Amino acid sequence: MKVDLGIWSKLTRVVIVLLGLAGVLGVAVWYLPLIYQNENMRKEILRLDVQNQREMETNKVLKGQIDAVQHDPKTVERLARERLNYAKPGETIFHFEEPPATNKAGP
Repeated sequence: MKVDLGIWSKLTRVVIVLLGLAGVLGVAVWYLPLIYQNENMRKEILRLDVQNQREMETNKVLKGQIDAVQHDPKTVERLARERLNYAKPGETIFHFEEPPATNKAGP
């Protein structure tokens, strides 16, 4: 047999639903900063992965250059000619200089 308590049973249900919503909202507010922090860290990981790929490509190029200097005598000869202005006997070296940059104001 059910006893009708009137408004008290309805108020009890409303209070229980409101407490449940408050609990869910509390958990959401509690974890919201962690969600934002996680999103920012994922963006940082993505940025660092892109930077890491660029550095790996640069590393590969530099290793190739080091290997060429260590094992290819033609590379060493070319670098000596370019940077130290060396020449073989009987060769003539021509230097082309860039014209000096002038700052001209337009009309």
